[in-house]
Amino acid sequence: MSVVAALLMALAGPAAVPIDVVRARPPEDDVIYFVLPDRFENGDPSNDRGGLTGDRLVTGYDPSDAGFYHGGDLRGLTERLDYIEALGATAIWIGPVLKNKPVQGPPGHESAGYHGYWITDFTTVDPHFGTEAEFKALVDAAHARGMKVYMDIIANHTADVIQYRECVGRPCAYRSKADYPYSRKGGVSGKAINPQFQGDAVETPENFAALTDPSYAYTPFVAAAEATVKVPAWLNDPRYYHNRGDSTFAGESARFGDFAGLDDLMTEDPRVIDGFIAIYGNWIDRFGIDGFRIDTARHVNPEFWQRFVPAMQARAAARGIPHFHIFGEVYSEAVDPGYTAQYTRRDTLPAVLDFSFQAAARALLSGKAGTDVFAKWVDGDVLYEGGEAGARQLPTFLGNHDMGRIGYMLDQAWPHASEAERLQRLTLAHVLLLAARGVPTIYSGDEQGFTGHGGDRDSREDLFASQVARYNSNRLIGTNTTTATAHFGQDNPIFATIAKLSRLRRDHAQLRRGRTVVRFTTDKPGLLAFTRGDDDGQEILVAVNTSTAPIAQNVAVGTRSVRFATLAGACPGAAAAPGSARIILPPLGYAICAAVPSE
Repeated sequence: MSVVAALLMALAGPAAVPIDVVRARPPEDDVIYFVLPDRFENGDPSNDRGGLTGDRLVTGYDPSDAGFYHGGDLRGLTERLDYIEALGATAIWIGPVLKNKPVQGPPGHESAGYHGYWITDFTTVDPHFGTEAEFKALVDAAHARGMKVYMDIIANHTADVIQYRECVGRPCAYRSKADYPYSRKGGVSGKAINPQFQGDAVETPENFAALTDPSYAYTPFVAAAEATVKVPAWLNDPRYYHNRGDSTFAGESARFGDFAGLDDLMTEDPRVIDGFIAIYGNWIDRFGIDGFRIDTARHVNPEFWQRFVPAMQARAAARGIPHFHIFGEVYSEAVDPGYTAQYTRRDTLPAVLDFSFQAAARALLSGKAGTDVFAKWVDGDVLYEGGEAGARQLPTFLGNHDMGRIGYMLDQAWPHASEAERLQRLTLAHVLLLAARGVPTIYSGDEQGFTGHGGDRDSREDLFASQVARYNSNRLIGTNTTTATAHFGQDNPIFATIAKLSRLRRDHAQLRRGRTVVRFTTDKPGLLAFTRGDDDGQEILVAVNTSTAPIAQNVAVGTRSVRFATLAGACPGAAAAPGSARIILPPLGYAICAAVPSE
């Protein structure tokens, strides 16, 4: 028996959950745990350098630097599935595990691909994380515990390999299609090239076969040492990239520019679309994963997703996966459901990460908005494809590996808060996350009170004992420990809150699938009350107090909600009158109350 097989048998436990039961569960029934494998647990120190020899600029490994590999891997994640299961998560979203360029960046500003978003080989696992066999063992062990596995994938860009003759060693400004059309070399007055090409809107193989010269904006080239570094081999051809310089993340450049210098793929070309359908379909076939989180989805043309999504769903269905969950990243920091909803309608993405929820929760909990911002968020549900039912499949979150952690955001908003108040506010954040509609997504470390220092790199702390001084200086919430020690215990009160609320979601279908009715809001910090479910005498009332004053308030409920059982906090035993319940909450308190049928 192989080491991997033995590990799988040991971790699966004596009563494995049938795979059909796992796959029968719709996305809204899950709680997602998002983890960057490099920052979770080091199960095999022998792969820390990815099989490379040399210093950190070769191997990418330096556990004392936030921008380099720290040693976490797939074996470590597999060995800690019991921890994730105890938290109540039923699905794991794993940061990209595909093979990356180990190190890139100009001299003196190098960093490593520990995060997984600088892919060179789209067909295999990065050696820093382990092997394909270990990835298969992870997926199988998770399934045996009743947990799904979502892969983080990228179709917008690859690692930074292509260079431009005009700006070697320095940033390359974006060059637009108007000033640098495909039909001229280096600008509108340049030599005529690509005479038969009809533009990128004609997405046929015959048209793109006529785009033979990629030097319309810049003159792309690849250093000899990296000429064949990308896999599959077609990715090494500069013709399959936009080659227009760095994106400003606005206007035309949002889709046609290089994402921070990364090679931006020509996703309009059918060859590129077919290539990625083959690449990611193969991961479904080989490993039986349960879904994709799509990085930088808004930077890809809609026609790509219109072909890619149904192809992946068909591939998954053929593999016996009926609820293959696909959700795209459409980055935003505003409560603007219309902006994100367009990607579920025009682009046909089944779901998107709910950035509007994050913005609403942040504004509500930081005191920058009244509780009525929650109603604004809920009102936008009708805009998504499928309306309110579609919105219930959107992964919701409080913070992430790019924008930073909610604990840091709350500390910035309330710098003089006591330790008790910090814990109360972070608790309220997770009450909203786990009681509101959507698929709650926990960013690894939040359950241990991690705060970070904002932004991306400073919010990617290790759960195993960290050697990064800046991480270890963080003031965690709910504990006196620091990230210098491993955090796989279950004694942090935030961990306990998440675990409790996850059980409530599991045990009460209304919290997973029930409609949301906003019952009370105010234009300042104070009471937010909403119900989940129908007016059938079994709805669930959720109330939170975002202010530092006690609250006593009548709120509307369904007329058939006569009596209440307390699920969390303190609930009224019975309605004050048909259609009304009296809610009494302490400062920064909350209650979750289940209506029970009258006898």
